[in-house]
Amino acid sequence: MILMPWTSLHARLHRTLLKRRLLERNQRLLIAVSGGQDSLCLSKLLLDLQQKWGWELAIAHCDHRWRSDSEANANYVKHLAQEWQVPFYQETAVQVTKSEAEARQWRYQVLSAIAQKMGYQYIVTGHTASDRAETLLYNLIRGSGADGLQSLTWQRPLTPAIQLVRPLLEINRTQTAKFCQDLQIAIWEDSTNRDLKYARNRIRHELIPYLQDRFNPQAEQALAQTAEILRAEVEYLEQLAQDLSEQAMMTIGSAEQHPDRLGVNRLVLRQAPLALQRRVMRRFLQQTLCVSPSFEQIEKLTFLINAPNRSRTDPFAGNAIAEVEGNWLWLNVPKKCVTN
Repeated sequence: MILMPWTSLHARLHRTLLKRRLLERNQRLLIAVSGGQDSLCLSKLLLDLQQKWGWELAIAHCDHRWRSDSEANANYVKHLAQEWQVPFYQETAVQVTKSEAEARQWRYQVLSAIAQKMGYQYIVTGHTASDRAETLLYNLIRGSGADGLQSLTWQRPLTPAIQLVRPLLEINRTQTAKFCQDLQIAIWEDSTNRDLKYARNRIRHELIPYLQDRFNPQAEQALAQTAEILRAEVEYLEQLAQDLSEQAMMTIGSAEQHPDRLGVNRLVLRQAPLALQRRVMRRFLQQTLCVSPSFEQIEKLTFLINAPNRSRTDPFAGNAIAEVEGNWLWLNVPKKCVTN
């Protein structure tokens, strides 16, 4: 195989991997490839860096069966994998998913199953700075806090043994398109990416161009930078919240005599800033109710930190009720959270 010229994107990705320690040397990487410009750019970059890093690479394609050409799309990705001489894995949805969220969940489940079965330590995706900017706007419109606004992160665990890694978060979609054009890599155009019934497509094709035209030509880059700033701040706040949670729940007192109640020490929480109080309350609700609590639910519980004795909330999900007893805030849970 003839190696292509070393481009600025090769150098940039190489520096990013060294700086952020995203991918270890001599590891097995499973690349999620749709056939679009971002995932093909990523695949070619990793393929060209393979010798320097000693990786074993493979390509995986998930066919959602959303389009009439999805089978041809999958065959194209398979052909590229064969041309690049890397193993190829494909999964086709038995049932067509109804939403982007369901599709994403199915895709990560499939990729994790392949990686676990075949022994890949990393699943690598082609998300870019453009995706990061779009996700920040999407979550902002939905009312997300800082955790949602940090949008796509560089890496996160999918299982205890498998990491999801996004190494292109400093590269935008214009750059990946130029890379593919310069190296004459044919891109499979996904018609659903232009379907404006999807909110993310309206953000991509209407909102961001509007912001660039009317407010800031570098709006996409600025939004991606904001997400990166928030990522570090969220990481710091989450560590503080974890430490505070452990202190507040260290001694539950009468919990053994009341197995259907879980509590936190209000005195410990009163000394903390509101931002940390909210994070501890969110953790508390997640542990007890097994759901992602809403802002309103978190606020109801946070209010009780300084509320008078015997104050209580109206029922949460599953008829759980929070109430104050002296220095303690108790959550009566009729049915305990069950986790695997």
